[in-house]
Amino acid sequence: MSIAKGQDELAENFLQNTPTSVSLAIPSICYLESLATLEQEDKYNQDFIRQLDIQVNEAARDKTSQNAKLVVNYLKQAKISFLQRNNDTEKRFYIAFNKLLAKAEEIPLTTEIIHGSLTRNILEKHLMDKLIIECIVHHTRLHQDETKIFLSANSKEFGRCEVIDVLRDSGIQYFNKTQNFLGWLQSQSN
Repeated sequence: MSIAKGQDELAENFLQNTPTSVSLAIPSICYLESLATLEQEDKYNQDFIRQLDIQVNEAARDKTSQNAKLVVNYLKQAKISFLQRNNDTEKRFYIAFNKLLAKAEEIPLTTEIIHGSLTRNILEKHLMDKLIIECIVHHTRLHQDETKIFLSANSKEFGRCEVIDVLRDSGIQYFNKTQNFLGWLQSQSN
């Protein structure tokens, strides 16, 4: 979602031009979570547009105020810009989504991973994120000969000390920005 929302300036370019020394892997549950998030964002956006329309209609009913006319014009322009931004976001989302489907190894969600997540005392109120961490840790156990990096802009959950500890104990380094990861990657080649 950070690529779709334009929150990580280097992530889209990194995904399009992934260095040959880097292999991508993504928990299958991330695809589901991103689609659910996109759907929820769409609902929020539709609610916002409805509220804008209500305010435009209310202001348009005021025939005597110059400010009301300005409000109508500004809100109509805001609606157009908002819808254009939503289109940009959705376009970036599907480009990134399809690129990941084509490039990344999928880490399947298994019953073993689900059971493992039930025993881990982290992210108790964030079950999807907990499953994502468990998928990554499980995948690392299966591929111990590779350097593992976890890149996610969701530092609110994944940046928590207890999550960082689980990742570090499993030999996984966490980055919340592509720029930081690329800096680290560059330092490894020196």
